[in-house]
Amino acid sequence: MVAQFLRLKLRLLANIFRRSTWQVVGIVVGLVYGLGLAALLFFALVGLRLVDDVAIVRDVLIVAGSATVIGFIVLPLVFGSEDTMDPRRFAFFALPDRTLALGLAVAALIGIPALVLGIVLLGTVVTWSRGFAETLLAILSAALAFGTCLLIARVTTSLASFLLATRRSREVMGVVGLLLIVMAAPIVVGLATLDWANSGLTLLGDFADVLGWTPLGAAFAVPGDAAEGQWGASILKFLIAAATLWVIWLAWRALVAKMLVTPGREASSRSYRGLGWFDRMPQGATGAIAARGITYWFRDARYWVSFVMVPIAPLLVMIPLALAGVPQFYLWLIPVPLVCLFLGWSLHNDIAYDSTAIWLHVASGVRGTSDRVGRLIPVLIAGIVVIGLGSAVTVFILNDWRLLPSLLGVSTALLLGGLGIGSITSARLPYPVVKPGDSPFQQPQSSGTITALVQTLAMFGALLIALPAGVFGAFGLFVDPAWHAASFAAGVGLGVLVLAFGVWYGGRVFAARGPEMLAAALRA
Repeated sequence: MVAQFLRLKLRLLANIFRRSTWQVVGIVVGLVYGLGLAALLFFALVGLRLVDDVAIVRDVLIVAGSATVIGFIVLPLVFGSEDTMDPRRFAFFALPDRTLALGLAVAALIGIPALVLGIVLLGTVVTWSRGFAETLLAILSAALAFGTCLLIARVTTSLASFLLATRRSREVMGVVGLLLIVMAAPIVVGLATLDWANSGLTLLGDFADVLGWTPLGAAFAVPGDAAEGQWGASILKFLIAAATLWVIWLAWRALVAKMLVTPGREASSRSYRGLGWFDRMPQGATGAIAARGITYWFRDARYWVSFVMVPIAPLLVMIPLALAGVPQFYLWLIPVPLVCLFLGWSLHNDIAYDSTAIWLHVASGVRGTSDRVGRLIPVLIAGIVVIGLGSAVTVFILNDWRLLPSLLGVSTALLLGGLGIGSITSARLPYPVVKPGDSPFQQPQSSGTITALVQTLAMFGALLIALPAGVFGAFGLFVDPAWHAASFAAGVGLGVLVLAFGVWYGGRVFAARGPEMLAAALRA
């Protein structure tokens, strides 16, 4: 029976190469990249065999191995795709739970992740081949680590397909995954700037000492402890690693038994009363478009995922600058303008998100100005809240209210300037986006040149409009506080002018290019 599962997994892998040409090319590129990375790590581990400082090698491999186990846990759960070997697919074959669990677990040995992991773990065996006993323990611990990673990946992959069956749950976990990546970025920057010659190695050793006694790093600590002569600790950690694999196996058997008798989750239908925002907004085309836009920002994953990620952008900028030694006084001036920049930029391709539904605007003869203004209202509401509340909080933290006019001016210019430019580009230069109902993390097939051009034009156009306000604000900060008033006047004045021109000209473009916009939506 196990051989049948192995043949089935091989057939599934072979079918990957029967897709379209470009998909096969992408798969081959990914395969070459993965194998190349594995070979690079293998030779690096072989080179560690020549390092005499066993303690440093042990600490590095324990921390790296623990991170690998965490990756096999988190990645399938957060970014899990369709499970081709889902246990529920075999529910009608009347296989015993133990047999099915064993067959699916062994089938996990066939795949790119298993191949890459096996090559790397083989390199660790070479690293610790410093004696017969050490080599034997290295082989056994590598086998335990290999089984632990693959089996726990099987568990998390099945949990993802079992618990994240609905589209909304997958979207939420995708956002969580992006947040985890964002949170990991400052850690990488901090590690890059750490003084490894002094405190870095001590910190690494402390982490390794703790992780070596946990299920995450026990298997990777066994040969290192043996090489250092700590045979008692090495045997104890080997028992911890073996017990960890046994517990994961029991959990896998229990999960398979549960999934065979439990139907998949289905999205629950929600009932709504009234017309929602359509009841609250003014009657007419502008109010209806604004109500629909607000509804999109709350319910459409393509919108709210972007909205959730906007406040994260300042962290990606502030944390590296803080680690580089930039004073906190200047760091606190970044968040509000940066959030306003991305809010204004968010509508540069808004019409494309309507997809084929744009025909309603074209067929009903909606005025271009009404469409432009209606789409701006949701972002304007959020932007006004960010500018007002965020600016007040910023100057309160800095305890310098003289900065308030400049902060208001720069933020307003970035928001209104971006919205004005976006009102034109969304009608004149739409490019394909994720279709309604699809995952917001998919990549549509589009011309990369036009996409990059429009995005760059909208981003740098807003920055150019806010440049005078930013220059005056810098004068007020370093020369004379009286310049803060000029920054406010320049930012608000230019922002309002660009927004008004963008709405007017964008409305004309919208009215003149209705058929072209509909054709672009059909091609996407």
